[in-house]
Amino acid sequence: QVQLVESGGGLVQAGGSLRLSCAASGRTFSRYAMGWFRQAPGKEREFVAGFSWSGGRTLYADSVKGRFTISRDNAKTNTVYLQMNSLKPEDTAVYYCTADVAWRDYAPRPDDVDYWGQGTQVTVSS
Repeated sequence: QVQLVESGGGLVQAGGSLRLSCAASGRTFSRYAMGWFRQAPGKEREFVAGFSWSGGRTLYADSVKGRFTISRDNAKTNTVYLQMNSLKPEDTAVYYCTADVAWRDYAPRPDDVDYWGQGTQVTVSS
């Protein structure tokens, strides 16, 4: 049973930073792709960032490029972070950690995702 547990969400002012964490368990994730999606109220769930565990490749949505960074914890296995800087009110959403058995060189759709976390709320005030 795969489990993805997010933490680190909260309330922050515009221009501020937050770091989300995702602890994965239940499988050996060395061949998986990890990522983050988000869903704002009234909007569809959208891809934010992805990370290829084996090759170290990354992929970002255009809306977060240069502001968000996805990375792994070299000391802790199966832990992935999303560092979010220069946050904007439009970044307000529930953020979900994801895991996929295959890496894609394009932004995956929600239907492509194999495993989901429960989500963590990020609210950016203006």
